Amino acid sequence: MQYSLAPLIGALGVAACVQAVSMPDASEGAALYAANCAQCHGAGGEGDGPWAEGMMPPPADLTRLSKDGTFPRAHVLSVIDGYDRTGLPGQEMPEFGLLLEGDTVPVDVGDGVLTPTPRPLAALMAYLESIQRG
Repeated sequence: MQYSLAPLIGALGVAACVQAVSMPDASEGAALYAANCAQCHGAGGEGDGPWAEGMMPPPADLTRLSKDGTFPRAHVLSVIDGYDRTGLPGQEMPEFGLLLEGDTVPVDVGDGVLTPTPRPLAALMAYLESIQRG
């Protein structure tokens, strides 16, 4: 009796490609925020960082990004990575290339489609989402 190993090999190949991906949480993003954003946007995200004084326009209040209870994930990711800054006043915000490096995680940006997103960028987004207030 002969057995085919093809189904077993195929199953092992699929299993090797599927990795348990842990999504970053707000605490991981908080460290990135403190290192990259707090200088302008302030420790609490309200636009009152030590470098904000005299900036025109002033840095955005990042605690008020949600509209009607919905956090604009796609827009926030696009602004942070520098892809889309349409309608934003001023050009002072730097692009954060280091946030675009490393492993990716699947992020639902609001349309139900999981988008591969660099882990540091997803972590920062998770933190910003966590500091929203009404």
